[in-house]
Amino acid sequence: MLVFWQQKLVIFSVPKTGSSAIDAALAPHADIAISSPPVLKHMPVYRFNRFMTPLFDVVNWKDFEKFAIVREPFDWLGSWYKYRSRPSLDGQENSAKHFSFDEFVLAAMKGKPPPYANVGSQARFLTGGVGPEGVDHLYQYEQLNLAVEFLENRLGHKIELAQKNVSPDRERTLSENTRTRYTRKRAEEFEVWEKARR
Repeated sequence: MLVFWQQKLVIFSVPKTGSSAIDAALAPHADIAISSPPVLKHMPVYRFNRFMTPLFDVVNWKDFEKFAIVREPFDWLGSWYKYRSRPSLDGQENSAKHFSFDEFVLAAMKGKPPPYANVGSQARFLTGGVGPEGVDHLYQYEQLNLAVEFLENRLGHKIELAQKNVSPDRERTLSENTRTRYTRKRAEEFEVWEKARR
């Protein structure tokens, strides 16, 4: 998470949406840069509103705007799947190495996913599951060039994004049944992504 005081902007780091590349490019220019631990780096909007906003209120926080990126849900799950299949997780309960992508997605949609498929929700990250939480500038990962253009204009300098946190590729085939089930059960994920289209 990055805070730019003069530009009155907070950039939220939604996991698996290029947040590491954005953080690497912009952290040196930020007034506040939280890159560790992950639970703070990837603080959801609803948690920020609950815990950080009261802290910032003492310095006239109210004019600040929020920026975030959201990724197409199956592509987002595919990125998590690759990340959870990396060799450094071999033998650990959160390793997806021995599961197909179909099995991973089926597990991810359970009420209580197993550790290897417990990846959270972009919709909940951005809304808390109770409706919009005031993300003023929401962009699709698939339109990253537009997001970068916005940030360049807002922050006043050129931004060069380098690839970060790239995991080895894996086969990511989904059955139509699994695709349909996930789309129906997690409709809010697609709604949030569609709202970000420009």
